[in-house]
Amino acid sequence: MPKFDISLAAWSLHKMFFAKEIDQMGMVDFTAKHGITGFEMVNTFFPSPQYAYLKQLKQRADDNNVKMLLIMCDGEGSMASPDATGRAQAVKNHHKWIDIAAILGCHSIRCNTGAREGDAEAQDRCAESFASLLEYADANSINVTIENHWGLSSEPDWLVGLMKRVNHPRFGTLPDFGNFPDTIDRYDAVQQMMPFAKALSAKCYDFDDQTGDETKIDFKRMMDIALSAGYSGYVGIEYEGERLSERDGILACKKLLEKLQQLEM
Repeated sequence: MPKFDISLAAWSLHKMFFAKEIDQMGMVDFTAKHGITGFEMVNTFFPSPQYAYLKQLKQRADDNNVKMLLIMCDGEGSMASPDATGRAQAVKNHHKWIDIAAILGCHSIRCNTGAREGDAEAQDRCAESFASLLEYADANSINVTIENHWGLSSEPDWLVGLMKRVNHPRFGTLPDFGNFPDTIDRYDAVQQMMPFAKALSAKCYDFDDQTGDETKIDFKRMMDIALSAGYSGYVGIEYEGERLSERDGILACKKLLEKLQQLEM
């Protein structure tokens, strides 16, 4: 049996979305058409958070046997803001996405920290903000995750330190294979993040035409790290390449992940 399942991150289709060639409903259809069983949404792709739309989106996913997994939340304020009022507003802004995640049957939302390099007190402020958000998330049984998404969140020591400070069972990481500065060893960083992982993002850019391997990231090494840490959830395809079309990049990543599913790892 496969040790992990494969999902599709909506961001993989962002070029088509911004070109108005596909909407979020169409992304669910695309996911099902290509034999992918999980879908990860982006909050800025929602046309409206109104209940009628959410009901239709959930029905479309159910009809296609696609599981809605999580919502990646951007643009909702900084959880590390030096201004207490700004932090409180950022926490409140995420409440609606926790509500929406619960309606859609998701297990998590993904948040940004807003923490920037050189801010020695950012971890203190983030810990306060996320502890507050988790009180709300608890009531909805939704996890709150942080992806290495630049700034201090892409510094594994800092992010793991935040996980330990908040120390909440619904608080975790969403390791992304990319999104690390050149000064960080991506494999060591993902290994540090995996004990707290509640989802996993297979960031990819291009693939070798002969072997099918990703040209920048050793996927087998990454999946060895993840599976050795006991991970057995979904691995989300997040294609951000330029050479292949979004469709072809997604399918190339799916083929590589399917090959890794069959290996004894």
